[in-house]
Amino acid sequence: MTPPPAIVLLSGGLDSATTLAIARADGFAPLALSFRYGQRHACELDAARRVAAAAGVREHRIIDIDLRSLGGSALTSDLAVPKDRDLAADEIPITYVPARNTIFLALALALAEVRDAADIYIGVNAIDYSGYPDCRPEYLAAFERLGALATKAGVEGRPLHIHAPLLHLSKVEIVRRGLALGVDYSLTRSCYDPDAAGRACGHCDSCRLRRAAFAALGRTDPAPYQ
Repeated sequence: MTPPPAIVLLSGGLDSATTLAIARADGFAPLALSFRYGQRHACELDAARRVAAAAGVREHRIIDIDLRSLGGSALTSDLAVPKDRDLAADEIPITYVPARNTIFLALALALAEVRDAADIYIGVNAIDYSGYPDCRPEYLAAFERLGALATKAGVEGRPLHIHAPLLHLSKVEIVRRGLALGVDYSLTRSCYDPDAAGRACGHCDSCRLRRAAFAALGRTDPAPYQ
């Protein structure tokens, strides 16, 4: 039987690469969807291409969105990326991009309808997630309800399902799961503030969570660092 299609949001980072591997292991034929949205860490798109190719994804689409014109985030403006901050701080960091996951999921929802896919995979995480409001279970449940109301498929009784397989996993558990599925993490890039050569800074939230996870497993992060 032909595997059913699923839209997989693929940033090129550790979490999305793991999510792609899980979608395939779940029996889906992934269609990878990435975004060029004005992010300062655009080298992640090259990583997304590498990850998709290594996973044998038959179609990888990259959509252009200009979130830099809105600003409001260190990832889409000239604001400084926080380094070595307290990861336990009770605040939403400036690396939060306003409504980013809502915009991404809306476009994934549209593509799912066009491609007759009933499933969308996203690599959000509610544990090691830096406090982003659009990475919470309540948010995903609300968006799934919106999709059921706002789409032809939903109205016709074919609601789309949002899968967030990493939602309740720690970063260590995510890396362990990915390694078990054969994910090559040397292909991925996660840094919020890489240099011109694409090497990670080692001090932003994303770098610190990632490196700590590999260290906890007795491994060295294979991504290049400055």
